[in-house]
Amino acid sequence: MKTLVAVALLCLLLPVPALRAQSASPQPSALSPSASQVSAADLAKLDQRVTAAQSSADNAWMLVSAALVLMMTGPGLALFYGGLVRQKNTLAIMMQSFALMALITVLWALVGYSLCFGEGTPIIGGFSHVMLRGVGVDPNADYGGTIPQLTFMVYQLMFAIITPALITGATAERMKFSGTVMFMALWFLFVYAPLAHMVWGKGGLLNATLGGQFPTLDFAGGTVVHITSGVSALVCALYLGKRQGYPKEPMPPHSLVLSFMGACMLWVGWFGFNAGSALASNGLATSAFVATHFAAAAATIGWLVAEWTTRGRPSALGAISGAVAGLVAITPASGFVTPMPALVIGLVAGVGCFLMVTWVKGMFGYDDALDAFGVHGAGGTLGALLTGVFATRSVQAVFHDAQGRALPVGLIDGNAGQIGYQLAGIAMAWAFALVGTIVLLKITDLVVGVRATEEAEIEGLDLTEHGEEAYNLEM
Repeated sequence: MKTLVAVALLCLLLPVPALRAQSASPQPSALSPSASQVSAADLAKLDQRVTAAQSSADNAWMLVSAALVLMMTGPGLALFYGGLVRQKNTLAIMMQSFALMALITVLWALVGYSLCFGEGTPIIGGFSHVMLRGVGVDPNADYGGTIPQLTFMVYQLMFAIITPALITGATAERMKFSGTVMFMALWFLFVYAPLAHMVWGKGGLLNATLGGQFPTLDFAGGTVVHITSGVSALVCALYLGKRQGYPKEPMPPHSLVLSFMGACMLWVGWFGFNAGSALASNGLATSAFVATHFAAAAATIGWLVAEWTTRGRPSALGAISGAVAGLVAITPASGFVTPMPALVIGLVAGVGCFLMVTWVKGMFGYDDALDAFGVHGAGGTLGALLTGVFATRSVQAVFHDAQGRALPVGLIDGNAGQIGYQLAGIAMAWAFALVGTIVLLKITDLVVGVRATEEAEIEGLDLTEHGEEAYNLEM
């Protein structure tokens, strides 16, 4: 295709008289050998320019996408979670998101990127890129042939930052800052890194395109990001126990305005999260962009209808919770489904996650403070499973036969077996998150402790952990 474009451009650049002279010549050999050499050189130069233009466009989109994903953590998630807690814990929960932006970045540079995307075993990457060795402006064809590997590296870093930050929604208002820092560092190294390598890394056990034994479809992080963080959030909530006074004392959000702004930023940032996972500025990015938006809208409506039907009125909290649920569920499917299935996935997620945070949470009585499991764990699981149902080769031809012809991708596309692979990926993510979180919480508890004292919790973590208050109400 690039060669054809180059030929077309060259023809346009040729002088009209020269074209007429050539057309009038009875002999094709009238073109001298030296002129043939010049034409070939010009074609090569034009081909290089087309390639450079494509690379520049893809790189620009990926840098913007990286910034959008970082915006999802701060300010998006920080505001979203910050408004949902009580006033005395506002800074504490926001500080956790902000601190993880710094902590995970350093760990990523030292060893995290290598563990996720360096060649290694089917479970974990190797140490070829420790301290970012060999990661420069040249592309890595396995992970994005038109962008610098440095761009791919920093884009994936933003995923690594937000994933542990999601867990803090379950530990809100009762986990010490020191415990959060140590646990999240360990969790990133021993839970996130293996799952990221298994699903996205070359030779990973669950990788669908680069030699995985169980090809699990996860375009932008349904298993890697949402299932792992959501399930780990549930384990943390159970391990820490309920907040002082829960559920007898009312604990409403102190500022839905903050949460509303945070949710809007999450919605916008999610375009970088999903559409950016195309790793190029192309039609696949557009398809993922559209699917993301449609699913969020449908989930918002689904949650509100369920809430309106069961509780008599739709709430602002329900609207933003539904939107996030839809964004979570479409994440693994966004690069594999058309717009109408995206609406279905969003609608199912909106209703399903509403039931999880109301009926199921109430039935079992666990204190998932900000519903990290109900939205991310449940939404991610639903999305990963429905990806296997609705994925189609018309959006992305993932599988091919020996002759290079596109094979069916999901159930409705004619590949019923993909459901089994999706279940394998879901089970692996659940198992890693469950076992890893329990072990790492025990280690953290023994070293620095995880739960704040009763006095500190009553006074509020803003003052007891950071010596500050979110609002100075003195006149």
